[in-house]
Amino acid sequence: MTTPTPQHVLLFDGVCNICNGFVQFVLPRDPQGYYQFASLQSDYGQNLLRRAGLPTDEISTVVLYENGRFFTHSDVGLRVVRHLSGLWPLLYALVIVPKPLRDAVYNWIARNRYRWFGKRRVV
Repeated sequence: MTTPTPQHVLLFDGVCNICNGFVQFVLPRDPQGYYQFASLQSDYGQNLLRRAGLPTDEISTVVLYENGRFFTHSDVGLRVVRHLSGLWPLLYALVIVPKPLRDAVYNWIARNRYRWFGKRRVV
């Protein structure tokens, strides 16, 4: 990468409607602009995935780069809500649910996301 990496980047599936919906949900609740966003399919997203040692051809999870660390699956949503305005940070309490259970639910939704929520056309 020729440009420095921002400290808080949320990488999402750019063709997934639920993923794009999540970004649209976060934007108005992040008035300080804590997060920056990039699609997993973008050159920037692909570079960050390589940096994290994650596969660049399998897009099955959102990825959060935060303060030099990478997070995936259910950890992303929980970490993101901590920085949103309103009462959303209270959802971080769900971190007490065991990660294997949280990730199982996350993976079930991820496997069905295109069928349930559809895809955006790539322009």
